[in-house]
Amino acid sequence: MQPDVAKRLLDAHKAAGRIRDFTAGKNFQDFSQSELLRSAVERQFEIIGEALGRAAVADPGIVRSMPELPRIVGLRNRLIHGYDSVDDEIVWDIVTTKIGPLAAKLERILAEAGYSDY
Repeated sequence: MQPDVAKRLLDAHKAAGRIRDFTAGKNFQDFSQSELLRSAVERQFEIIGEALGRAAVADPGIVRSMPELPRIVGLRNRLIHGYDSVDDEIVWDIVTTKIGPLAAKLERILAEAGYSDY
């Protein structure tokens, strides 16, 4: 794996960890009522989408390892370009059902490539 691709995957992994940290012990009501929390989580999703999008450009094989990558980049685009129509319930669902598996998948891909300093 190219070092720049590994860096992008590490960036995405760190952002996923931040989302988990920010939302630990929180529920949807906490999320929906806190502009600060929503903004923080959305920013980390933007980082994940941008990092994985750049990784895929540098190494198109990443998409084979992460077939959900286009949807992740799509979420990033929606948050940035469609900010006025973001559905908090959808974002919260992604937080609670997708971030853990994404972090685990990134760890696996990085470990298989010999990177374990995350």
